Amino acid sequence: MQTANLEYNTEREHLIIPEYGRHIQRMVNHALSIEDREERNKVARAIIGVMGNLQPHLRDVADFQHKLWDQLIIISKFELDVDTPQPVLTKEELYQRPEKLDYPQSFPKYRFYGNNITRMINVANSWEEGELKEALILTIANHMKKCFLNWNKDTVEDYLIYNHLYELSDGKIDLRNSEDDLSDSTSLLKTKKRYSNATSTTTNKKNYRSNNNNKKNYRRN
Repeated sequence: MQTANLEYNTEREHLIIPEYGRHIQRMVNHALSIEDREERNKVARAIIGVMGNLQPHLRDVADFQHKLWDQLIIISKFELDVDTPQPVLTKEELYQRPEKLDYPQSFPKYRFYGNNITRMINVANSWEEGELKEALILTIANHMKKCFLNWNKDTVEDYLIYNHLYELSDGKIDLRNSEDDLSDSTSLLKTKKRYSNATSTTTNKKNYRSNNNNKKNYRRN
C-alpha cells in the first residue's frame, strides 16, 4: 500500500482566508505564476466569480465586488498584479493599527445612582419652567430614592435625596425646602419584590407544566 501522496494539514501551505478553502488558494497561486498580464487578468476575474459563488451572503452587502477583490489580493499576499475595477486594499491599510477610541469616562460621586440620573438631570435643566418640568424633577427624585434603596436596603429620608439632587444639578434644582413627599420606601421596595415574585411564579408554573407533560409522555410510552 502506497502512502507517498498523503498530505497532512501541518505540512500544507497556511490558508490565508480559510473560508475559501485550499482550492481557491491554489488558483490564486496559479494566477501568480502567469506572466502574461492579459491572461492573468482573465484568470483573476474567473477566481472572483468562483469566490462570489462560495460566499453568496456577501451579495447583499454593499460593494460586494470590491470586497471580493480585496480578499483576492489578501490571499495572494498582496503580490498579485492585476487590473481591478476599483482601488483595492493595500498591505499598509490592512495592518495599520486602528485609532484609539475615546470612551466616555464618567466617574459619578454617587455611583449607586448611575450615569443616567445625570443625563436626566441635564434634560430637566434644559426644560422651561412649568408643570412638566416639576413632574419630571419629582420623577427623577423618586428614581434616585429607588436607586438608593437598591444600594442600601435601609430607609432613606427625602431630605438626603433632595440634597444629592441639588448637588448633582450644580444647584439648579433645589427641592430642599419642598413640601412634596417622595414615594414611601416600603412601596418602592414592594414594587421590586412584586416583580421578583411574579417572575418566580411564572417560572414555577412553566416548570410545573413541563414536568406534567413529561409524566404524561412517560405514561404513554
